[in-house]
Amino acid sequence: MALLVEFAVAADEFPLGSLFSAVPEATVELERIVPTNGAVFPYLWIGGADRHDVTAALEASPPAETFTLVDELDDGTVLFRAEWDPTANGIVSAIVDSNVTLLSAVGKRNQWRFRLRADDHDAIKRFQTRCRTNDVRLSVRRLQPLESRETNTELTLAQLEALELAFERGYFDDPRRATLDDLATELGITRQSLAGRLRRGHRNLLARLFGIDEQVARRATSFSAE
Repeated sequence: MALLVEFAVAADEFPLGSLFSAVPEATVELERIVPTNGAVFPYLWIGGADRHDVTAALEASPPAETFTLVDELDDGTVLFRAEWDPTANGIVSAIVDSNVTLLSAVGKRNQWRFRLRADDHDAIKRFQTRCRTNDVRLSVRRLQPLESRETNTELTLAQLEALELAFERGYFDDPRRATLDDLATELGITRQSLAGRLRRGHRNLLARLFGIDEQVARRATSFSAE
């Protein structure tokens, strides 16, 4: 049975640690795209910080990590293409070698939170063993059959968190009981970043509702400044 596993690791256990050191307010979401050229996690969204500060921090990254600016959205979120050596980082190689599928990853200055899909418990064990071999300390937050979370598989953790909080606080009520500023303060991110998460989360939910492939919908909008 396919399993969903959610876990957290310290920010320095994954690439981009230098970004959080230089721009601690930044939030990173790995773009869930299946690469066709052997690249691992080829795109990432960075929000909550000034683009120039982010670019300068990425340019100072280790030689094994290179990032190219691709696009910038109206809410200030920027899209970068990433190239990094999967063998140079323990958790990246653990994901690749264990044959698990990355569903989403969100990074902040204190930690990264990942969501993976595995075919069975043996795949999870292989992943955990590989992490221990690579001296990666991870904290498992959730492990459950994938079927029980099927309706959420197209959302990143950050998008799901934003939508759940907005719903719970009455942002979608009429009249509204919470504003974007209220929710952004509670999440510790900027108003613009929250608006972007809600918009992309809505897009993914609607793509699923209307039977549109999520990857097609995401690629169609990733390179525009809508």
